[in-house]
Amino acid sequence: MIRPPAVAGRFYPADPRELTRQVDEFSGAAGAKLRAIACVVPHAGYMYSGHVAGAVYAALEIPARCILLGPRHYPQGQPLAILSEGNFETPLGEVRIDAPLAASLARACPVLREDEVAHAREHSLEVQLPFLQRLAGDSLRIVPVVLATDRFGAMEELGRAVAQVVKEQSEPVLLIASSDMNHYESDEVTRVKDSHAIERMLALDPRGLYDTVRNEGITMCGYAATVATLVAARELGAKEAQLVRYATSGDVSNDRARVVGYAGVTVC
Repeated sequence: MIRPPAVAGRFYPADPRELTRQVDEFSGAAGAKLRAIACVVPHAGYMYSGHVAGAVYAALEIPARCILLGPRHYPQGQPLAILSEGNFETPLGEVRIDAPLAASLARACPVLREDEVAHAREHSLEVQLPFLQRLAGDSLRIVPVVLATDRFGAMEELGRAVAQVVKEQSEPVLLIASSDMNHYESDEVTRVKDSHAIERMLALDPRGLYDTVRNEGITMCGYAATVATLVAARELGAKEAQLVRYATSGDVSNDRARVVGYAGVTVC
């Protein structure tokens, strides 16, 4: 199975040279690299959120193996969907799915379902791949999971399963939660709402993030992926999280009336 790019030419450049230039510009900062357990990165078009995602990736050691969790924006497909075989294609080439690691996760988390339909049009994981390809190189292998559930129990079950399989590995595995923050309210309201969600992320508080998002009406599209990732990170011994960069789409468009928020967080 080769999953072709769904949003090349829209969310990021379809031309490999221009895509390489943009990824390198966003993630090329020098400095000491963190060996993180997990990170949270946005998934909007590169012109809006590429600098936030790039700042996170630039700060990290990117291992050859990554588990990517993100939202399923479209109604088609299973609510917790994994792909266990094949490749994801981008303009920079193909990214292999880590079949043994994916199979281990599917066994550890029975609520996951193998489902190509859920992944076919979804951009939340795809936009991360050019960054990972440039920084991890040809050795990169991924496990892709997309979520469309609002049940905390399912998020917690997935997070614990992720931690279980990562503990069993002899090589490092980076957990990547793909999420944008609050959607389509004013810049002022969005920054306040997002600060409450970010506070819970920095506290490594998955249940607190879940309750805050739901109780305060924060339209954080990847909150399920982030909750599951925080559960896993805590099980893996995470001690602290850091906000690397925050922005809204208004910083680019200058439209402050209706924005989307973007947060980049590392978890160590």
